[in-house]
Amino acid sequence: MINIDQIQSDMPIVCSEGGQFATVDHLEGPGYIKLTKDETGQHHYIPLSWVTSIEDGKVIVDRPGDKAMQEWSSTSPNFIEDE
Repeated sequence: MINIDQIQSDMPIVCSEGGQFATVDHLEGPGYIKLTKDETGQHHYIPLSWVTSIEDGKVIVDRPGDKAMQEWSSTSPNFIEDE
């Protein structure tokens, strides 16, 4: 069981192959991690369900980095349009 309270800003996010592919910005609503902006200035979001462990100050996810970057979201999963 993952203790999400251990996930902190600026923690590296490491893929299943051991390479860092992102950095935590903060937890976003229920169930997501907002990542720091990439080189183009874009935030991305990954679900907490991808996290397999938190080890040595790193968030470890269950997929290779290239697959994670194909599957992450560029839109906040908690976005609600004003009515």
